[in-house]
Amino acid sequence: MRQNTSPADINIHLRARDEDRNLIDQAAELVGSNRSQFMLSSALKEAKNVLIDQTTIFVDAKAFQKTLEWLDGDVTTEAEAGMQRLLKARAPWPDV
Repeated sequence: MRQNTSPADINIHLRARDEDRNLIDQAAELVGSNRSQFMLSSALKEAKNVLIDQTTIFVDAKAFQKTLEWLDGDVTTEAEAGMQRLLKARAPWPDV
């Protein structure tokens, strides 16, 4: 069961080289933030980008048009069987 905790209740620790910490501090200061806020914000942005990369497909106009035509076309027996397999498949991530 998932616990309801606020972000301030959780500590995340990491080790960094002195020059890396100084670089982070310098960047945080430029945007008017402290080290923790800057690092958390940066980590969250990167995490979202990674997740978006896993769920977004980029194609050219020709491939996009072909996909639209396929979606608008009649359902084949093979496509119907594939959809049934997908609907029965279990997600690879834990239930939330």
